[in-house]
Amino acid sequence: MKAAGPPHGGELPYVSSAAIHAALDYPSLISALRTAFAAGAEAPVRASHAVTPAGDRLLLMPAWRHDGDIGVKIVTVFPRNPARGLASVSALYVLLDGATGHPVALLDGEALTLRRTGAASALASTFLSRADSRVLLVVGAGRLARYMAEAHCAARSIERVLVWGRRPERARALAAELVELGIPAQRANDLDAALAEADVVTCATTAREPVVPGKSVRDGTHVDLVGGFTRDMREVDDALMLRAELYVDTFAGTLVEAGDLVQPIERGVLARAHIRAELADLVTGRASGRRDAGAVTLFKSVGTALEDLAAARLVAERLRLPRASS
Repeated sequence: MKAAGPPHGGELPYVSSAAIHAALDYPSLISALRTAFAAGAEAPVRASHAVTPAGDRLLLMPAWRHDGDIGVKIVTVFPRNPARGLASVSALYVLLDGATGHPVALLDGEALTLRRTGAASALASTFLSRADSRVLLVVGAGRLARYMAEAHCAARSIERVLVWGRRPERARALAAELVELGIPAQRANDLDAALAEADVVTCATTAREPVVPGKSVRDGTHVDLVGGFTRDMREVDDALMLRAELYVDTFAGTLVEAGDLVQPIERGVLARAHIRAELADLVTGRASGRRDAGAVTLFKSVGTALEDLAAARLVAERLRLPRASS
C-alpha cells in the first residue's frame, strides 16, 4: 500500500479510516506498542478546553520522541451533535517529521484511537490474563466494543466471546458482526452468569455507576476497563477495585481522569499504593504481571498520546508516507 501525495510540498496526504484499519493488524500494532512503551516518549496529559458554556470541548493530545516523530491528536466533543444528526466526538491526527517539524500526514483520529485502544489492552493482557484464557466477555456494545473483542482475540486463544449490553438488540447485533468476522460470539442474556464463565472481561461503556459487581467476578479473571475516561465515570464497584491486583496504562493519566480509581482513592477506600504498576513497567520487566492463577487482575486505561504516535508511525511505515527530511 502507498498513500498518494508528493514527498516535498504540495497536497498533504490524508489517511482514511479504511486505510488505517487495513494497515494496523493487531499482532503488528501490539508489537509496536510494546516497543513504544519500552522506549518511552514525551506525552503530556491531554489538555482539555471548554469551547462553549454548553459543554463543547477541545482536547489536545501531543507526543514526541527526541529521536523520532511528533504527533498530536485533536479531538472535539460536542454533546449536542446527535440532535444535529452528527457524532458527538470527532478526531484528527497530525503526524509531523521529527527532523524538520514539517507535517507528514493527516490521519483519521477515530480509527487510530479504536485500533490503539484495543491493542494497548491486548498488550496488557499478555502480562495479566492467564495464558489458558478461552472465554472473553465484552461488556458494552458501542463503537469501541468490536475492536476490543478483536484485539483480545489476537492476544489469547479465545474460543468463545460473550457480548452483554444494556440494550439487548445492540449486543445481539455486535455478536452477529463478530461472527461475520470469524469470531465465535453470542449475546449473553445475564451479566452475572456471563461473569461466572469469563476468563477475560473487557468493559467499554460510558457508565457513571458501576456495571460489573466485584462479587460476580470469579477467581483467575482478568478485567480490562477502557470505557470510563472522566472522574465521574465508573464501570466496576469498590469491591472489585479492592479485590483485584491493579495495573494502569499510565499513572499520570489514570490518577487524574479515571473515576474507577480517583473516586475510591479520594474517599479513602483505596490507597494509591494499591496500584502495582503501569504498562511501561510491565513491558520493561520493572514489574511482574500475573503470578497467581487464582488472582483477579485489573487493567485500567484512559489512553495516552504515546499510543497514538506509535500507531501513526506504523501507518506511515506501512503506507510509505514521504518525509520532508528524506
